[in-house]
Amino acid sequence: MVKIQRFGEWCEMLVPPDWEGYTVDFIFRTLWSAPKKQTHTMRMEKRVLINDEPATWTKLLHTGDKLRLHIFQEEDFGVIPSYMDVDVLYEDDHLLVLNKPAGMDTHPNSPGQNNTLANAAAFHLQMQGENRSIKHVHRLDRDTTGAVLFAKHSLAGAIMDKKLEERAIKRTYLALAQGKLQQKKGTIRESIGRDRHHPTRRRISPKGQPAVTHFELIDTYLRQNLSLIKCRLDTGRTHQIRVHLSHLGYPLAGDLLYGGKPVFPRQALHAVKLEIPHPFSGETIVCRAPFLDHPEIFKGVDPYAF
Repeated sequence: MVKIQRFGEWCEMLVPPDWEGYTVDFIFRTLWSAPKKQTHTMRMEKRVLINDEPATWTKLLHTGDKLRLHIFQEEDFGVIPSYMDVDVLYEDDHLLVLNKPAGMDTHPNSPGQNNTLANAAAFHLQMQGENRSIKHVHRLDRDTTGAVLFAKHSLAGAIMDKKLEERAIKRTYLALAQGKLQQKKGTIRESIGRDRHHPTRRRISPKGQPAVTHFELIDTYLRQNLSLIKCRLDTGRTHQIRVHLSHLGYPLAGDLLYGGKPVFPRQALHAVKLEIPHPFSGETIVCRAPFLDHPEIFKGVDPYAF
């Protein structure tokens, strides 16, 4: 694990034994998969120091060397900071995880929109005196609740984008679906594309984007004719769980767009757990998101059990 400290606008890391013999160039390009443009900018602007001297990017590092990065400079938020009552599930100098309520977009979809989770995240940083461009790493549908990851600076954002692409970020969802699921567990591998007959609906389409959902039956509620299902995503397509479970014949309860019945005021889908490899320390961060609905949708279910 890498020891990390913040000193004003600088982040200091002590080179661990398993980085012995690496170069700064190797760390940026291979270990972190940082974008070429961003790497070039930090190199040209001498925003990387080794033992308090401008880094020689091709020089071999040694255990205990001090690697300093200038990554905490002030920036425009990119969105309008707006106060909203949201739960912080995890926070450090690089990452922020919030528990998104229903009826809220993850990020603005039009100029001037200020009622999204990203606006709330910007306000949270502003109140702490951190003027940074906040960036969502993934998103949830407007009426889906649960854990959403934000990066507090561009280097962390770029690294986490790559981690998401590599499926290193693990996302676990709970869903209440109509009907009694017959399979105990399985995997849905069906590509998803736009429905040209509906502006927001998606559909199974051989020409769509590849999408993979792993599912497991947790419980069955015979009186309500509902199944509690745990889902893990390998991909993050728009409406992926909703489309895949509807395709199986088990639309989410409350999801009118995909054939669910109006038994709840929204689709019964909650991002209950997020497992995040830290961009710098190597630590795995596990966030669990409590349910937010009043009245309850997932009655009697423990969100910390998954």
